[in-house]
Amino acid sequence: MSSCCMPGRPDGEGVAPSAGSPPTATTADDGASWVALQGGPFLMGTEDAEGFASDGEGPIREVVLSPFEVDRYTVSNDRFAAFVAATGYVTETERIGWSYVFASFLPGPLRKASPRPDVTPWWAAVTGATWDHPEGPGSDLDGRADHPVVHVSWADANTYARWAGARLPTEAEWEHAARGGLEQARFAWGDELTPGGEHRANIWQGRFPVSNTGEDGYRGTAPVDAYAPNGYGLHQVAGNVWEWCADRWGTTHAPAGARDPRGPATGEDRVMRGGSYLCHDSYCNRYRVAARTRNSPDSAGGNLGFRLVRDLLTIR
Repeated sequence: MSSCCMPGRPDGEGVAPSAGSPPTATTADDGASWVALQGGPFLMGTEDAEGFASDGEGPIREVVLSPFEVDRYTVSNDRFAAFVAATGYVTETERIGWSYVFASFLPGPLRKASPRPDVTPWWAAVTGATWDHPEGPGSDLDGRADHPVVHVSWADANTYARWAGARLPTEAEWEHAARGGLEQARFAWGDELTPGGEHRANIWQGRFPVSNTGEDGYRGTAPVDAYAPNGYGLHQVAGNVWEWCADRWGTTHAPAGARDPRGPATGEDRVMRGGSYLCHDSYCNRYRVAARTRNSPDSAGGNLGFRLVRDLLTIR
């Protein structure tokens, strides 16, 4: 993965599912704000010169989607807290005991005590970093109730989705929704990163990884409704936090004309989409709408969350 994307957990550090039964699926209102999309054909992928061919961003191909609904927002800390209160769910990160935090967010002693990956030393493996203690011991969610929940693994996100009567989006659904009705635009709002000088996403401003000016208003996560929405009314499909998708990772895609395509049937890693507040064009301009990356499903960190979709039942 690119050097500003969150590193994965070392092999073998995943844990078994929580003891007892998983939270029961419901159809209760979990706070999602649904947008109905009629599906149909769209052009998926890119051959953008700024892209990463090795990530399988191309070729451009037409795919066809069934109708579905998508949440305007990524799942927030408040919504995840309500899920935990209702079910007693313990995240995979809590059971493993540590998670990745951007090192500059940490107080000096904790930063020194936390191991760093060799390739991406701006990340620190912090014991006790969890969804409700995002920078580890001593941190909390004060002032961040409406920020996206982070430090959630793929299994955590999938479990929440089932409890809420929803699911994680396929990669094709995610891209169709993120494009907001624009055909082959580079970003979710068009081809210019800052139209009229306006910041449209929470990404790194300055020199990565040593200086973030926060010119766009945030150095870490932003509220889930920050910035203008795309053409479908969806917020934060670029930057802020990466979003887990349902699909397994692959770089060979379904042929043109495929209906409701999904990733490979086998494989370990899962797709992540959208980029995060740590993305910068000098390292990881994966806030482009067709950009994609991956991580192991037990991985988690301070810049990775999720968004829900559900099938749109039509009257026949």
